[in-house]
Amino acid sequence: MARRADAVAVDGEEMTDARRNAAIWYAQDGFDPKAKGINGRRVAGESFLKGFLRHAEVDEFVLLSHGAAELEPVKALAADLRPGKAVRHAPLMRPNSIAPVGTVFFPSPNYIAESWRRAPYGTGNWSICGITHTTSTAAVMQGFFDLRMAPVMDWDAVICTSQAVLASVSYQMDRIDEHIRAHLRAEPPPRPMLPVIPLGIHCADFGPDAAAGAALRARLRAAPQDVVFTTIARLTPHEKFDPLPIYLAMQAAQRELTKAQTGQKLHIAFCGQFREDFSRKVFTEGAAKLMPDVGFALLDGASADDRKAVLSGADVFMFLIDNIQETFGLAPLEGMAAGLPLLVSDWDGMKDTVSADVGFRVTSRALRGGQMAQEALRYQGGTDSYVQYCAATSALTEIDMAELQARILQLARDPDLRRKMGQAGKARAQSLYDWAQIVPQMQALWGEQDARRRAGAATARRYAADALPVAPSPTNLFGGYPTEQVTLAATRFVLADPTGRPSLAEVLTTRNYQGLKRVFAAPDHIAAVLLTIAKAGPAGCGLAEVEKATGISAPSGERIAIWLLKYGFIRRG
Repeated sequence: MARRADAVAVDGEEMTDARRNAAIWYAQDGFDPKAKGINGRRVAGESFLKGFLRHAEVDEFVLLSHGAAELEPVKALAADLRPGKAVRHAPLMRPNSIAPVGTVFFPSPNYIAESWRRAPYGTGNWSICGITHTTSTAAVMQGFFDLRMAPVMDWDAVICTSQAVLASVSYQMDRIDEHIRAHLRAEPPPRPMLPVIPLGIHCADFGPDAAAGAALRARLRAAPQDVVFTTIARLTPHEKFDPLPIYLAMQAAQRELTKAQTGQKLHIAFCGQFREDFSRKVFTEGAAKLMPDVGFALLDGASADDRKAVLSGADVFMFLIDNIQETFGLAPLEGMAAGLPLLVSDWDGMKDTVSADVGFRVTSRALRGGQMAQEALRYQGGTDSYVQYCAATSALTEIDMAELQARILQLARDPDLRRKMGQAGKARAQSLYDWAQIVPQMQALWGEQDARRRAGAATARRYAADALPVAPSPTNLFGGYPTEQVTLAATRFVLADPTGRPSLAEVLTTRNYQGLKRVFAAPDHIAAVLLTIAKAGPAGCGLAEVEKATGISAPSGERIAIWLLKYGFIRRG
């Protein structure tokens, strides 16, 4: 058999597009910041989806979701980015319909529910691939614990977006596995794969616009020799970055420039959104009190025009994160793609993305574990909120003030360095972090997962659909509640005397199951079963005869029959 042109060899075996493809688990919350609100997870999800649609080498796009109607925006996007490429819906209630695709991509590391959804079909039926975003929430940390207890296999994966995140996830899994050994006196199951693949961007989206940049500088009243630093981020001092140390360093740098009589003025243009007035006060009042000699402006992070303006008019992109809420740092990639030099904290993902030729990473320091144990316990026990947990950790995280001030001055005084770093950053973003480079890495991972799954088929397990440990059938779980549990497979049903009783339509309207948007059976199916039993006359009929007459399967007919018995429309013959 001739090899297809689009096939790839893995361990000597041909691998077609379907085996390097993944069905995208789709819900607006993971991919649509316009509809659900701007945050890093959704912005990254939207960027991934566009990157995947642009660059994936696949025969079709498969989206796994609750309803087909959810996919209309994705279909429109696919028609724009990849005209003619098929988009297929796979219902979540029939997840095996993703075939021949053998992997599901889930936009979070917490895919415990999806592993249980797979269990009745067999743990070797498809692979699951999650991805990290923020990993500091209680939900995600509990999720990693639950992941080790779920039917997750070694052909599943959680993409870690940086080496720092890999170290964090591995540390927690080590602690979980220690607990399994000590508490359960058992060896932990194999871990999911933990590959490091960064997030990506579409570099072409961030090219500077000269007119927008000039307008920003005019708004700031920035002279040609002035230096504008910008940050695009959520503007919260307790969940993203504390601006006050930045203000102190900027003011100190401005004093040095004024002493040297360079004629330069420093400016900060923050582009983002405030969640509440408290954060706005910290940012605005802090700027007025701590850096009165530095220009300051706030722009709207929800505005594409404002984001374009700061990337076009700034001289330096700044991202001085001191918060555990951040795990990667997508915005610095955008700054690189715009051709700006970077000034960032030496923090998580930026340790990977920001090399010495594209910018400066300022030393960050935190206390050892024992000093911060109480913060973890206060959060885990509900004494502190997530915001308080992040804020407390941030408060005890240092970004080296002297080093920060020195780097601000170095960048301000050396336009050639800024230009050189900006050019190097643009090239680095294009060669390493454009989705054109990232999507093939993800497809290679999915291909490896597929190969592992096929090789490990003997270790796969199928779970009984009505006895899942986390979701047993309610009439199994609560089997001791009724007088008895029954099967109606051999029962004959006869129409009950309808005298003086409301009709089926009247009962269904009055009961109004549709008010909960969940009906145990379709009303026309209920009517068809009742009509078949009525036509059978005094001899009645069984579920096999109902199935033959209506095409409604015996299990579905059994559900309808017990409801008809409940409401007295029929009786046992």
